[in-house]
Amino acid sequence: MTHDALPARLAEIRDEFLELPEPERLQLLLEYSQELPPIPPEYDGHPELCERVLECQSPVYIVLDVAADGAVAMHATAPPEAPTTRGFASILAQGLTGLRVDEVLAVPADYPQTLGLTRAVSPLRLAGMTGMLLRAQRQVREKSTA
Repeated sequence: MTHDALPARLAEIRDEFLELPEPERLQLLLEYSQELPPIPPEYDGHPELCERVLECQSPVYIVLDVAADGAVAMHATAPPEAPTTRGFASILAQGLTGLRVDEVLAVPADYPQTLGLTRAVSPLRLAGMTGMLLRAQRQVREKSTA
């Protein structure tokens, strides 16, 4: 999949970042951190049902659901005191939820680097978002073949 063939919501998010001057992109990431969808009640308070993203310094947990029709939903938790990481989790949760299995699996691993944030956030934080994406894709792969 080329970057031009990204699922519409992920392309829209990427373009939203790239349309801004570089100094304002971090502010947009912080806005995304405030839009992280709440985790569903069946996962709330049950971290054992979620996967810890070890690539993130902050305690980030993700879980993906794959419906019988192949629709994917991503859920994530990230602490409010880690707004950058929380912003990345929010981008992925909003961007992957509603996609089909094949669309999620086709998202390029370097998607986080396409947001134009490489000079605004540390390489470690970008690696954390890449880790979230790769773990999300692995969960989708496992749950869609189960």
